Amino acid sequence: MSGVAPVAFVYDRCASRSLRQLEIRMAGCDSYADRRGWVLAGRWIDLGEGALTEQRPQLGALLEAMYEEADRCEVLCLVHNWGRLSADGTLRLALQTRLVEAGGWTETTFGESDRRGRTLLVGRRP
Repeated sequence: MSGVAPVAFVYDRCASRSLRQLEIRMAGCDSYADRRGWVLAGRWIDLGEGALTEQRPQLGALLEAMYEEADRCEVLCLVHNWGRLSADGTLRLALQTRLVEAGGWTETTFGESDRRGRTLLVGRRP
């Protein structure tokens, strides 16, 4: 997979009726990925009540797509900041573990990444 640009799967969640902040975060993700030369796989956004629960349909769809792509190239989940996964630290770490199990890592538009730590998590799903 060397020499091939990583593929970024952009994720966000928005419980608010106003989508203005979401649009700003998405523009930030686009710009960040572009500066790094990453290919965008798409955007997965959980809205409304689905953005507040542990069962997030769009994040589940992202995980499935990421898992399928991980055998062909490096994959990552790009979020504006860690809070876009969850404000709860325990839940955020559980979601990051699921992203690692799908073959990727998570990075924020502020340059924070769990890429190095992902080797500490065991295996991929069958």
